[in-house]
Order: sequence, then C-alpha cells, then structure tokens
Amino acid sequence: MKISKYLIIAGILLSSAPTFAQNQTNTKMNLADLHTEDKAVQTKMMFATTEGKVVSLQIQKDKQLKEHITTVPALLVCVKGEVEFENEKGISIALLSGDYVNIEPNIKHWVNAKTDSNLLLIK
Repeated sequence: MKISKYLIIAGILLSSAPTFAQNQTNTKMNLADLHTEDKAVQTKMMFATTEGKVVSLQIQKDKQLKEHITTVPALLVCVKGEVEFENEKGISIALLSGDYVNIEPNIKHWVNAKTDSNLLLIK
C-alpha cells in the first residue's frame, strides 16, 4: 500500500513539473550556469524530448540555416563557434560555445553563422 502511494505521488510530481530549459523561452543560457554545486560530478535535466532526436548541425561562416518552423519544442546548443539565432518575433540571440536557447514550436526561425560553427538540435 505504501509503495503504490509513493509511486502515485512521484508520477504526479514528474508529470506536472516542467523541465528546467522548457520554462526558459527565448533566453540565452549557458551550460556552465546549470552546475552551481561544489561537486565533482553533476547532472541536470535540461530538456524532455518530444520526438527523441538529437541532430548535429554544422554551418560555415557567413552561411545561414534558412528560415523554417518546427512543430515541437526544441533546444539549440552551440558547441563551437558563434551563431545568431533569430525568429519572426524579432528575437535575436548571439550564441557562443556552451550557450543554448529554446526554440518555440510554430514560430519561423533561422540561424546565421558568424564563424564556422557546430550545434546540437534536441527535439
């Protein structure tokens, strides 16, 4: 009886609590800021995937990932280089190595590379 009670409580907490990154919309964040404890190894849930995809992107300097729309929330992480994330709402965010931004569904967006850049798209 006690175990099922705890499982129900855990299920409610997990299903109702948004992940850290999903409640941060159109804000540049950095991976280093997630880890504030003085521990040798730390983990932090950043994004609960919808489609279960992680895509590696490479964009050459002065090139663009053309405007497009995603139907699901996504997380864009700059691994190397410098890019400018922009969307149709007028948001413009410079991303350097370690920076990331949430991409809202159903909003046109594009990415311009200031230098040769590598990114991860999680959705």
